[in-house]
Amino acid sequence: MNKFWSESIRGLAPYVPGEQSNAADLIKLNTNENPYPPSPQVLSALRQAAGVDLRLYPDPDSFELKHAIRDVYGAPVEQIFVGNGSDEVLAHAFLGLLKHPLPILLPDITYSFYPVYCALYDIQYAKVPLDRDMQIRVDDYRQPNGGIIFANPNAPTGIGIALAEIRRLLDFNTDSVVIVDEAYIDFGGESALALIAEYPNLLVIQTLSKSRSLAGLRVGFALGQPGLIAALEQVKGCFNSYPLDRLANIGAAVALRDREYFERTRTQVINTREWLRAELEKLGFDVLPSQANFLFARHPQRDAAQLHKELRARNIMVRYFAKPRIDQFLRITVGTDDECRALITALRQIES
Repeated sequence: MNKFWSESIRGLAPYVPGEQSNAADLIKLNTNENPYPPSPQVLSALRQAAGVDLRLYPDPDSFELKHAIRDVYGAPVEQIFVGNGSDEVLAHAFLGLLKHPLPILLPDITYSFYPVYCALYDIQYAKVPLDRDMQIRVDDYRQPNGGIIFANPNAPTGIGIALAEIRRLLDFNTDSVVIVDEAYIDFGGESALALIAEYPNLLVIQTLSKSRSLAGLRVGFALGQPGLIAALEQVKGCFNSYPLDRLANIGAAVALRDREYFERTRTQVINTREWLRAELEKLGFDVLPSQANFLFARHPQRDAAQLHKELRARNIMVRYFAKPRIDQFLRITVGTDDECRALITALRQIES
């Protein structure tokens, strides 16, 4: 540990993303990226934008992107915040909306960046256990809190919460912010965006990394009533005036407006997910019901860590979490049809 480090970072344990590799022969099913390329319209727009204007700062207010979000989701611009990936939007929300005397509440099994933000910003939190079926029970959140955050569909389980349950949670939790992280919502869940007009304490966060195939551009956004958005803008103004570069602003706006391509590719991912689920079950896996672009599965007779290792030896990458309650599960991103067939073939070879 370097003597020049600030004392405040000495005990931090950073978030560890899924392994990235440049090897050409790998089948990469470990980071929940979209298996399909961005919209051709996006690629064309980026080629046109990659010119002399890159010498100029981007629009700090992301005018064009916010209007694309408005057009797609029907939210007024004053209810929209954009950031450098949903991770940055989440970071600003933790600092601007969740740092209070009472601990915030989050599921015991969820996106592992949440506790990292709590440590970074010195936010107290309490874990609320998922039930035996790995589902969130909203009644378990009937307790004093400084805020509530959960992913819907949840990560890494892929299980979603019905909109009626989110409404019920908002009805009894009126004195703190509720953040719904909808990174995977486009693959089958019910979005809470429809509830924003009714609940001033609801913030919904989405990303273009998954269903719009733009993980490489880093674009996320939040929607909520103006009072919540103003808090995020306050943090942004003290952190980074230009969180989105010119290419990200342009590419994201075009991706949002190409609805036909979005619908076609997300439908393909959903169809492949259901095929993969059925094939895994034929091999004896228990597969949680997923509304995301991944599956969370375990085999009663196979150790997950060993399966992870054997698949890696066959140049197939899936995600393994050595954590309580889920250390016998593998999280498998839905790839192309060919990639998923290769995974099933490899698992058959391992089983034989």
